[in-house]
Amino acid sequence: AFSGGVDSSVLAALACEALGDHALAVTINMYSLPAGELQMAKGVAREIGIRHKVVDFDEFNVPGFVENSPDRCYHCKRAILETLFRVAEEAGYEVVIEGTNITETRGHRPGMQAVAEMADRVMSPFLQFSVTREEIRQMAGHMGLSVARKPSSPCLASRVPYGKKITSEIIARVRSAEEYLSNMGFTQFRIRDHGDVARIEVKPSDLPVVLQRKDDIVNELKRLGFHYVALDLEGFRSGSLDETISR
Repeated sequence: AFSGGVDSSVLAALACEALGDHALAVTINMYSLPAGELQMAKGVAREIGIRHKVVDFDEFNVPGFVENSPDRCYHCKRAILETLFRVAEEAGYEVVIEGTNITETRGHRPGMQAVAEMADRVMSPFLQFSVTREEIRQMAGHMGLSVARKPSSPCLASRVPYGKKITSEIIARVRSAEEYLSNMGFTQFRIRDHGDVARIEVKPSDLPVVLQRKDDIVNELKRLGFHYVALDLEGFRSGSLDETISR
């Protein structure tokens, strides 16, 4: 299960080292992938030297995705694993491995339930050996992988508050907005789509930079359809929309 992020890249590199041409990296091409992620996955696969297959996947056909309940990731993860099982069976593989690490078991992680339910069909080595996210980054650096310090980049549906229905238009708007900030040089950020309001999360050290370039940012985000543009003073934090669940 190869997204091209640091976890799956380390796993793919280890599999390729152990199995050579017998290993196959499979990337699920979803509509809600952030801009550039598919091309990055292709590039990292070439860097590793592993055989690579891209499989198109329509998450809008997954029951529970559009409705965007707090367990959305469970339904999506389960459907993705089922897709991987079919690909493996068609290609003659008996083993599917995925890169969830032990750090990801903390907090609200409904996708973990799907992995746990399918433990008899999928292997999760980083969970089995209690490998943390930072340890995986160290491994990636030791291997010389270009993604060793790559920030996590979950699907764009994670930018939409729970309970608000997800549409292709919302996903496209968030993708364009985040691509714009990326092109401005920001590396770790999110744009949360609250309907009329775009809420920008950046690293605390980048808050002054956003204010310096606020006119350009506001004009672009309003061009994309937002009526208001807000800067979150708490800064970037992964899974900030989950805070409403804990409250």
